[in-house]
Amino acid sequence: MSRMTPFTSPLLLGFDAMEKTLERIAKGNDGYPPYNIERLRPNGETGAPERLRITLAVAGFSEDELDVTTEENQLVIRGRQVDNGERDYLYRGIAARQFQRTFVLADGMRVLGAELKNGLLAVDLVRPEPVRMVKKINISVSD
Repeated sequence: MSRMTPFTSPLLLGFDAMEKTLERIAKGNDGYPPYNIERLRPNGETGAPERLRITLAVAGFSEDELDVTTEENQLVIRGRQVDNGERDYLYRGIAARQFQRTFVLADGMRVLGAELKNGLLAVDLVRPEPVRMVKKINISVSD
């Protein structure tokens, strides 16, 4: 018996890559680092595109140890702390840890920038209003 998923509907054509991406993200989610996603209110601008902010708690990471990239339709945030071995710990409760957090972006989403402040990494995104396009498909008749 084959597995039924929301993307196996005959009405959803070409979404198999999206399904594989979602499965990969679900498997790699260990909950670290914690994050928030918030909708930012426009500054009184009517018709302004929707803006979002993803904030990750990355205490202990410097700017050089963080990497924010977009790869196809994904926002990938990586953190890598290097344990340089120069310190002589009597007790070590804070581990040098690496992470990778991936967010799938809808078509048209753009990353505006990222800012590290007080141990929080804020990544701002904008979702422009999609252009509504109707295209007439001609029907050819062959008898």
